[in-house]
Amino acid sequence: MTRPRAAARTVAHPDASEVALQQVLEALGDPVRRMLVSQLARSDGDMSCGTFEAPVSASTLTHHFNVLREAGVIRQYYVGTTKMNTLRADEMEGRFPGLLSSVVAASVAEGEAGAA
Repeated sequence: MTRPRAAARTVAHPDASEVALQQVLEALGDPVRRMLVSQLARSDGDMSCGTFEAPVSASTLTHHFNVLREAGVIRQYYVGTTKMNTLRADEMEGRFPGLLSSVVAASVAEGEAGAA
């Protein structure tokens, strides 16, 4: 007897046209979430949840990813059992021109100033 195949795991994402500016600003207002977005923006590709550097526990990190996903800032998908993250930069640029790139640039500059 063959076992039924499990359905592929999927993650729900809002359409960029449905994302409100207030929700994006609230998501990017948290320093940990800005750190995650900056790491994605600087990465050479998509990143798994376990590869981010963040000063919070795994469960708190999951919360931050959920907030960013629900705000339309990131897209998450599974590769096997690994949850991957990608920045929805083009979609955010189309919806809110210049916002995401400005936040990332300011976050990087703030981090560099704080490290000096």
